[in-house]
Amino acid sequence: MANMISILGSTGSIGRQTLDVVEQLGLKVAAITAHSSVERVEEQARRFSPRLAVMTDEAAARDLAVRLADTPVRVLGGLSALEEAATVPEADTVVTAVVGMVGLRPTLAAIRAGKRIALANKETLVCGGELVMNEAERCGAEIVPVDSEHSAIFQCLQGCADRREIRRLILTCSGGPFFGMSREEVGKMTKADALKHPNWTMGPKITVDCATLMNKGLEVIEAMRLYRLPLEQVDVVIHRQSIVHSLVEYRDGAVLAQLGTPDMRLPIRYAMTYPNRAESPAEPLDLLHCPPLTFAAPDRETFTCLALAEDAAREGGTACAILNGANEEAVGLFLQDRIGFHDIARLVRRAREEVAVTAAPTLEDILEADQAARQSVLR
Repeated sequence: MANMISILGSTGSIGRQTLDVVEQLGLKVAAITAHSSVERVEEQARRFSPRLAVMTDEAAARDLAVRLADTPVRVLGGLSALEEAATVPEADTVVTAVVGMVGLRPTLAAIRAGKRIALANKETLVCGGELVMNEAERCGAEIVPVDSEHSAIFQCLQGCADRREIRRLILTCSGGPFFGMSREEVGKMTKADALKHPNWTMGPKITVDCATLMNKGLEVIEAMRLYRLPLEQVDVVIHRQSIVHSLVEYRDGAVLAQLGTPDMRLPIRYAMTYPNRAESPAEPLDLLHCPPLTFAAPDRETFTCLALAEDAAREGGTACAILNGANEEAVGLFLQDRIGFHDIARLVRRAREEVAVTAAPTLEDILEADQAARQSVLR
C-alpha cells in the first residue's frame, strides 16, 4: 500500500479525485504538479503540505512561488521539473495523471527511481510501451493501472498464474455521445456535442477521444503493452452502462468481469492500496436497481479512429507515437473550432501516411516521431 505519493497532474480530473482518495486513506503527499492552474495548486499545497509543487508554465511557477512564500513548499517551474517531482525521495508511489506525451519522461524517471507507478497517463504506454515495460522490469518498478478498464483487467488477472491461460482481454467502451448515429449524422456534431459524455466526467481532450473512439484504440495499445499480448488477443465491446469495466476470457471459456459504479475513485483507491483493499465511502453497485447490461460491436466505419489505432498497434514501432501525436494536435484543433469532427481521423490518417515508422525505436526516435506527426497535422 502507498504511504506517500507524488501526483503528476494534480489539478485535472484524475488528480483531484486522487487527492480525495489520499484524504480518505490518510496518505501523505510529497509533490504535486500542474501546468498553469496557480490558484488551484496553491489551495492544494496549503491543504496537503507537499515538499514540492511544480508548474510547467514558468510564469505560473513564479506566481506560485510568491503565493507560497510563507510556506515550506518548494516551487519549481518548467517541463524538466516534472522529473524531479517524479523522483522525490520520500514518495513511494507516483500517480501519472498528466495528459499527453509530457508524461513519458517523468514516468521513466520514476521507474528508474524504483517507484510504484499508478498509471493514468495512457500515452506513456501507447508511445513508449516496450521501452517503459522493459525499463520497469529492469528496475523492479511496479506498474498498477488507474484507468477503469485496465484496473478491471488487472483485478481479473490476480488469480492468473500464466499469461498463456488468457484467451483474450475484452475492453468495454461506452460508445460516447454519438453511439448509434450514422457517419453523416456524426459529421454534423459540434464541440459542445462531443463534450457530453454519457457516463463519465473527464477533461476535454479525453472526452473528445471517447467520442471518436480513439480513446478505446489507445487503450487497446496500452493493454497490449501492459499485459504483453498481441492485438489478436485484445477486443472491444460497446457497453453503454459503464458498469462492467472490462473482462478477461480464459482459454477454458471462463470469463471474469469487474463491475462497479462509474466512479474513478474506485480504481484510484485500488492502485493506492494494492494488493490490499480498503473500505470505501463510495456508493456500492446495487444490482437490483442498475439498468440492464447490454453489449454491442463497435462501428469502425463511422468511428474510424478505432481502426486507425488498431492498424498502428499492428505495425508497432513508432507507429503508435505517430498516431498519438497526430491525434493530440487534431483534437486540439477541434477544440478550437478550427476543424470538424471527421477531420480528426482524416488528419491522423494523413500523418500515418506521411511519417516514416522506426521499427525498434529509442526514446529519441519516439519523441521525433511524435513531433513529426504534429507537424504533419499543423501544416
